[in-house]
Amino acid sequence: MAESDPVARHDLRMPALGLAAWGGGILADRAGERAGWALGGVLAVIVGLGCARWRARSRPADPRRSLLLALLVMAAAVLCGSLLRHDAVRASPLHEWAAQRATADLLATVVSDPRRVEGQWGDHVVVRLRVERVSARGRHLDLGATVVVLGDPAWTGVALGERVVAEGRLAPSDSPDVAALLTTGRAPVRIRSPDVWWRAAGALRASIRDAVAHRPAEQAGLVPALVDGDDAGLPADLEADFRTTGLTHLTAVSGTNLTLVVGALLLLARLIGVRGRWLVLVGILGIVGFVLLARTEPSVLRAAAMGAVGLFAFGPDGRRRGLRALGVALVALMLVQPDLATSAGFALSVLATGGIVLLGPPLSGALARWLPPGLAEAVAVPTAAQLACTPVVAVLSGQVSLVAIVANLLAGPLVGPTTVLGLLAGLVGLVLPTLGTVVGTGAAWCVAGIIEVAQRGAVLPGASLAWGTGPGAIVLLVVVCMALGLILPRLLRSRTLACSLGALLLLVVLGVPGRLGSIPSGGWPPEGWVLVACDVGQGDALVLRVGPGAAVVVDAGPDASAVDGCLDRLDVRELPLVVLTHFHADHVDGLDGVLQGRRVAAIETSPVLDPPSGAEQVRRSAAAAGVDVRTASFGLTRRYGDAVVQVVHPALAEPVPGAGDGSSANDASVVLLVEVRGIRMLLTGDVEPPGQAELARTLAGLDIDVLKVPHHGSAHQDERWLASLSPELALVSVGADNDYGHPAGEVLDHLSAAGTEVLRTDTGGDVAVVVDEAGQVRGASRR
Repeated sequence: MAESDPVARHDLRMPALGLAAWGGGILADRAGERAGWALGGVLAVIVGLGCARWRARSRPADPRRSLLLALLVMAAAVLCGSLLRHDAVRASPLHEWAAQRATADLLATVVSDPRRVEGQWGDHVVVRLRVERVSARGRHLDLGATVVVLGDPAWTGVALGERVVAEGRLAPSDSPDVAALLTTGRAPVRIRSPDVWWRAAGALRASIRDAVAHRPAEQAGLVPALVDGDDAGLPADLEADFRTTGLTHLTAVSGTNLTLVVGALLLLARLIGVRGRWLVLVGILGIVGFVLLARTEPSVLRAAAMGAVGLFAFGPDGRRRGLRALGVALVALMLVQPDLATSAGFALSVLATGGIVLLGPPLSGALARWLPPGLAEAVAVPTAAQLACTPVVAVLSGQVSLVAIVANLLAGPLVGPTTVLGLLAGLVGLVLPTLGTVVGTGAAWCVAGIIEVAQRGAVLPGASLAWGTGPGAIVLLVVVCMALGLILPRLLRSRTLACSLGALLLLVVLGVPGRLGSIPSGGWPPEGWVLVACDVGQGDALVLRVGPGAAVVVDAGPDASAVDGCLDRLDVRELPLVVLTHFHADHVDGLDGVLQGRRVAAIETSPVLDPPSGAEQVRRSAAAAGVDVRTASFGLTRRYGDAVVQVVHPALAEPVPGAGDGSSANDASVVLLVEVRGIRMLLTGDVEPPGQAELARTLAGLDIDVLKVPHHGSAHQDERWLASLSPELALVSVGADNDYGHPAGEVLDHLSAAGTEVLRTDTGGDVAVVVDEAGQVRGASRR
């Protein structure tokens, strides 16, 4: 191969070791309780290869076999390290006491910033502790373990690095690296303040916030988020715009933050004459300082490692050194924190860094032919990172964002000045607060451009293209992205071609719908919608909005394409929960349309597995999509974003088979009581009069605002119970000209006589429940 080809000179052994370490971490997570067997299998292969190498010791070593042996040893090392960590957590007395729900006193150090979380019965605070001493069950032990506290608002004031005493009740944790949860209603007892470096980092974070506090809320919230990941003041609507335009990574601590901060520090050091090893020392101190500022959590350590790799990419011989550094970073992170292996954030960070290392220099070189070098790099870095991350983003969201590409190109040149000026404002503000405010104003001016890009991009019609999440679709997308990575540097050498490509992409974004039916029609969905009954024919499919682009889906209707189209029209991409009230076809046959192209966390079903064919169909669809299925737990109350959801029927603790012919399904429907934005809604599935009578007993005196009429408005109702609920709105999900006579005229008359407004999907299409700014509820229909 020609000497001029830089790829030919790459030594890929270190990146290969990094990938092997990553593979070992993934295997440890996926193997779970069988990880010991997996380790035994890997060690057996290693022993076999070692014996073969020993027998052939008289012959020259085969480099490929030696590399394979090294890769297996690395994977085994990570797998073994993960096993030892998890075994240590399980062997901790805290783990045993948590299973017994014991009360305990802990002497511990705070290792994370407190985070306030909203709950149905009030806010609570989540914070991590590193335990040093524990007293429980009459025993007093010195040990090291991680505990997560769920405390009252008094915990908001604890500082990272502070030593505290906490008292509460232990509970088991689902995280393999957390020994226990501690629920407490008592304030912490503060023993010792944080060390000086933590106090200094806290003062700098506060100074950055103060330097931009005089600016509009969006700017004042975004500058600290860009500099050190402090997103506490970021408005919710701006966060939603960032998600839509693919700019969310800017508000989280990433390798880009570190690269910009440490890069600026190194540039300043060179300007004042620092050279050689002293320059390396400045870089190391900069990385340590950044980690202290952004906190020593796993995501920050990951960002620090990847950011350090990014610094190599734009130095001399950037590709070769950057690839080697990426391999070293992967090995180090997997050995220290193997649980990162299956984190989506880790995968995106590694791919973004790899994209910057491999594609950044050639893209920057091509653009530098007609752009100033600094601007060329500012465009090349986000473009390379976005291109490398696109397949994983498609797996997570089922979409390929076109707005994200344009938005990152436009916002990219402003990220560096904002980050550097924001940090400088904080440093200056520690000494001269007034001057710090002046510098902070400059950072806010820069960030205003990023906000404009996010807000404008969020309302463009062609925000994204639907993309499958199956192996074939993702392999095709990987091939497309690799092809683009190869040809883009050649195309971007020409100003004319580059500008033409940019114009074409803008035309696509402005003119092409991301999914069929995704362009709002007739103002749909209405502003302030909280619940939509989808027009899916003779069946049920309800969409409960819990945040921008996120919803809880209750039933899937009989037609996958119908419910998919409804969710597209509502721009729903994330589903923290899907509830299937029972297993009749008109409620579950459309499940594949719900799952396709969306990120679904869990599916919950009726405990009565009747009819068995419907239950089996749900199980198969969920397994194909990789989604867990569990039984809805009676009485369980949870908050999903804006909504509080409680299961109020049926009162069964364990799954039961039912009649087997579907006859027991309706009355075993999961019934949900929902509170959102000050209104109450009762979602009833197909529950029949016996179940309605049981609800009347368990929820005596229930007063609601919105009722989903049971069983498509059939005549088989407890009309006295329906009237006692006093709903302002009633939704009837029903197919036009159906053979069942739904909805029954007497049921509609009874509701109307009680002053209830009735909305029907057979006459109105998709129908919505809307809550205005004054908290008043009204109905809206798409037709």
